Amino acid sequence: MSNPTTPRIILDTDPGIDDAIAIITAARWSEIVGITTVAGNVPVDHTTVNALKISELIGLDVPIHKGANEPLVSEPLHARHVHGTTGLGEVNLPEPKKGPDSEDAVSFLIETTREEEGLHLVPIGPLTNIALALDKDPEIVNRVASITLMGGGVGIGNVTAAAEFNIFADVEAADLVFRSGAPLSMVGLNLTHQVRMNSEHVAACRKLETNAGNVIGDLLDFNIQLHQNSSRPISGAMHDPCAVLSVTHPQLFHFEPRPVNIELCGTHTRGQTLVDERHLPESKSNCQVGYQVSTNKVLELIIEAIAIA
Repeated sequence: MSNPTTPRIILDTDPGIDDAIAIITAARWSEIVGITTVAGNVPVDHTTVNALKISELIGLDVPIHKGANEPLVSEPLHARHVHGTTGLGEVNLPEPKKGPDSEDAVSFLIETTREEEGLHLVPIGPLTNIALALDKDPEIVNRVASITLMGGGVGIGNVTAAAEFNIFADVEAADLVFRSGAPLSMVGLNLTHQVRMNSEHVAACRKLETNAGNVIGDLLDFNIQLHQNSSRPISGAMHDPCAVLSVTHPQLFHFEPRPVNIELCGTHTRGQTLVDERHLPESKSNCQVGYQVSTNKVLELIIEAIAIA
């Protein structure tokens, strides 16, 4: 029997190194109802195979549905330079034993939220699937407990000075989601950069002497090497696990309600999550914005999830 205090989630993802770690984190700390895949870090054929591979690695038996391969309007944008050619760094996992349960992630999102109210949608890639589902069935916003996304940021970007990758990769989809009236929470770069894993975490994963520990150690090592200069290794931010853990362990995160708009047209600011910090009495908040996190406790939860996988 499921634990009534454990959130039931649909994870919408584009694995991706930190997405892979988020899947493992979600498998430990939530009840995953299903996984939907979307193009983002790499094309959707790769993200779907990666979701299948990671699920099989840890013995996770949940439906996986392939989703959108391109943004609503703009040209596709990928991040192979960050996540490797196929999305999982230089890790070579066995080919999955089965394929996706369908190639219609949008229908899965709609039908599953109709069958069970109170699910949490946790999109940790571009918001294309979520936007398409909301366009077909706007009432989703009244059936879900939350849409908790990894994306955006308060005054920070990574693709540009203003825009974060998941938002920039499908700006029009993000705009639709943020205007939908959904119970929306944003876990952005300003928060996720507080949760970083380094070579000590790599060693901790490898010390487990498990398949999952070795794979995650290799993924983290690839991620850390990407972020080093000639003189000192640094760390990589665990963006996507933060979104999962903000749903499963909300006491470790500090959110505040804010009006947030998506910049669609700015020459230098397209894709910006414009967070209004003026606290005007007439302003209406549409989003819970993450600001602070209990870093050490969150890192402990991620490591524990990897240890049990």
